[in-house]
Amino acid sequence: MYRFFLFLMLPLLWLGTSTANAADLKLVVLGDSLSAGYQLQAGEGFPEQLQKALDARGHSVEVVNAGVSGDTSSSGLSRLDWSVGTDADAIIVELGANDALRGIQPDLTRNNLTQIVKRLAERDIAVLVAGMLAPRNLGEDYAASFDPIYKDIAEAHGALLYPFFLEGVALNPDLNLADGIHPNAEGVGVIVENILPTVEELLSQASKK
Repeated sequence: MYRFFLFLMLPLLWLGTSTANAADLKLVVLGDSLSAGYQLQAGEGFPEQLQKALDARGHSVEVVNAGVSGDTSSSGLSRLDWSVGTDADAIIVELGANDALRGIQPDLTRNNLTQIVKRLAERDIAVLVAGMLAPRNLGEDYAASFDPIYKDIAEAHGALLYPFFLEGVALNPDLNLADGIHPNAEGVGVIVENILPTVEELLSQASKK
């Protein structure tokens, strides 16, 4: 009889444990190869290292990697609805680097990112806009049109802003892969350390919604 009772109780015990261990918030990272973990080993990408950092600071959050290598702002917009589920509480938007590398007109990038942030705000999702800077070889006029996009959008839609996703990592050969563009595991660690306070502010906003 005892074994039979234990057999019946095990699924209930497992269910209770799963519920207790479920994260309070879900944070989605919508990005390109810079956040998707391009050529990195499992656990070395931005979402994974961010998850570890947030866990270490006692946050009850699940970080979801919704990064796709090669994505432009247009690609991110087209997959927004299925990449960011209805259960998302907060999102980091890290897009636009490929737009600049391809010389896409800044007005198009601005419009795409505006639509992304606007639609997320309408869904009452807390948003952190991770900024990017245009390569200087595209000229001063291009940079002058591209660089302010992120700050303008964040201010217009009440989103948080992290001005430059690659702050402290860009152009440092010790923190990038051989291509000089994508951060290596150590570089990702620097990004996580730098952006962490802003991400914590994002989670604070999400918990109040």
